[in-house]
Amino acid sequence: MSRFTKIFFIVFLLSSMLFIFFPESLEAQCRMCAAGAESNLKNGGTEGLGLNKGILYLLAMPYLVGSTIGILWWRNRKKQNLNTV
Repeated sequence: MSRFTKIFFIVFLLSSMLFIFFPESLEAQCRMCAAGAESNLKNGGTEGLGLNKGILYLLAMPYLVGSTIGILWWRNRKKQNLNTV
């Protein structure tokens, strides 16, 4: 594995972890969703409370799945390289 690939993989993994450890600091709502959630909360509704976390969850899942597949592929390839040498 080249050095660039290792650095890219590490940066990708760390950026995907950002969604897990700091979900409150990320802005995930578009203006239309934010306006709808604010008007719902002003009118006494509760649907807007979990909207931001739901959007972040949907945003983070592809990164987590991709990271998991990448880690498993890397480990399997590393084992194959050790067996062939």
